[in-house]
Amino acid sequence: MTPLTRNIQKVTTHVLQEMKLQGEKIAMLTAYDYSFAKILDGAGIDVILVGDSASNVMAGHTSTLPITLNEMIYHASSVARAVKRALVIVDMPFGTYQGNSKEALSSAIRIMKESGADAVKLEGGKEVQESIDRILSAGIPIMGHLGLTPQSIHKFGTYVVRATTDAEATRLIADAHILSDAGCFGIVLEKIPAKLAAQVTKEIKIPIIGIGAGREVDGQVLVLHDMLGITQEFSPRFLRRYHNLYEEIKGSVSTYINDVKSLDFPNEREQY
Repeated sequence: MTPLTRNIQKVTTHVLQEMKLQGEKIAMLTAYDYSFAKILDGAGIDVILVGDSASNVMAGHTSTLPITLNEMIYHASSVARAVKRALVIVDMPFGTYQGNSKEALSSAIRIMKESGADAVKLEGGKEVQESIDRILSAGIPIMGHLGLTPQSIHKFGTYVVRATTDAEATRLIADAHILSDAGCFGIVLEKIPAKLAAQVTKEIKIPIIGIGAGREVDGQVLVLHDMLGITQEFSPRFLRRYHNLYEEIKGSVSTYINDVKSLDFPNEREQY
């Protein structure tokens, strides 16, 4: 079967829905800057998430909580300038949508106007429904996020697998229906049992993207710096490292240092 997205000039939320209907898996990665976003887009990635994981991999924080709205807009605008084809989604950072739907709308509008992105993503179900309704009323597309929700790390106190009990699984399924019925165009399921993720994917009409949620979902997402092996401290079961750029870059820098100190660089061909 010819992939639906092979000749698509611009991936939209409608295209993602068609991909689910036709059984074509959705490939999604994070990016936070112009250079990496340009590479991802040129490679044919379907969706680029400007994740609040930038708080960890770009700024060195131990959680996603410290990153600000202004910082997310900066990263998102850098990514959007590089992208021609992929759908660009931006995480709404902690504190910009919880408990205040008017502030949520204001934050989402700023992201869309100032970054040039295509959609926003936020964590939670029923507890953020009012914010979701208000943002959607302005015509801003929303992707939901259920399961392990990193912005709630202080509530849970751990990054272990979520929805392993019947009660929590029932709540997650109910929240998925709430997000879908409200008008979200997709949902990320993070670090939940594969069987539960498969059930949600079958029940819910919108695309379901997994990260540590098994293979029966509609697509997958990983943090770019994790899958390229730039970060070394993070090694969950669901992560497949496609490269070891940490060692390659470190080796290149070491060689450069030696070349500079030994006067090997620059040589006669590398000067004017």
